Amino acid sequence: MIITSTAYARAGLVGNPSDGYFGKTISFVIRNFHTTIKLWESPHFEIMPSHGDLARFDSVHEFLRDVKLHGYYGGMRLIKAAIRKFHDHYRKQGIELPDRSFTVSFTTNIPRLVGMSGSSAIVTAMFRAMMTFYGVQLPKHIMPSLVLSVERDELDINAGLQDRVSQTYEGIVYMDFEKSHMERNGYGIYEELKPNVMPPLYVAYDPERAELSDVPHRNLRQLYERGDPTVVNAMIKYRELTDRGRDALMSGDWPTLSRVMDENFDLRRTFMAIAPENQRMIDVARSTGASAKFTGSGGAICGLYKDGKQYQQLVDAMASIRCTVIRPIIFEDQV
Repeated sequence: MIITSTAYARAGLVGNPSDGYFGKTISFVIRNFHTTIKLWESPHFEIMPSHGDLARFDSVHEFLRDVKLHGYYGGMRLIKAAIRKFHDHYRKQGIELPDRSFTVSFTTNIPRLVGMSGSSAIVTAMFRAMMTFYGVQLPKHIMPSLVLSVERDELDINAGLQDRVSQTYEGIVYMDFEKSHMERNGYGIYEELKPNVMPPLYVAYDPERAELSDVPHRNLRQLYERGDPTVVNAMIKYRELTDRGRDALMSGDWPTLSRVMDENFDLRRTFMAIAPENQRMIDVARSTGASAKFTGSGGAICGLYKDGKQYQQLVDAMASIRCTVIRPIIFEDQV
């Protein structure tokens, strides 16, 4: 039997990047993009390489383009680290998983390195496949922290819990990473949200743009740990912004939610350098009257538009800078 598991792309609605700094965030999954793991029992253990793991190209030009889009690493290191961490977790619980070999392959259409959490989707989907294979279950509130530890502890990737929480719970999730709760439990307070009316959201991204997200996060971590007042105060402000965003989302107050999303990015700009091409995405989107903020660390943005006419203006304006615009599918019943 072939086990198939999936994890979706995600976007930060409000609050990012405060999830790693005891803030609050709201995120949503983007079902338009997903990672799929296929796993089946086999006489030997094998991880089948994906496109990003290949070492043969038609030309040096194709190799350079692949490096730009995928970095120097494909998904295989994520799969390896996920398997190790999964087994380590159960061993520490005194549970020895059966010595069964399997073959695993994966595919993904999540745009790489543009802030839609393609890496954590691979780990999340792999955990789901292994839970089915071994007949075990991780509690929902525990799984995001374990997924994060794969990237942080095994691969030295700087990141926060937000992406993994969103991909574990799916839909729209409100997250509170209050310090005393986090230090006591190792996870935050997570609440699944389902507004009566869905906001008119868009997501725009440049498929040619790629940036390793842990680079800006490393710099931010250093500033926060030094007690930089601008950074520390911003993380406190994000908590207030997220609560305002939650109220607006659940009451259908789209003008307020739009303002909150714009404030989210404007606050980010006070303590993090913004690449000119990423700033241009924000500026072009806002020139149409839509709100705009990063979905993650740059390369993709999200926001609200008012109506169909403005959405088309947004599509046309973003196309002029080679960006694709989609309406995200968040819940299964939207499909």
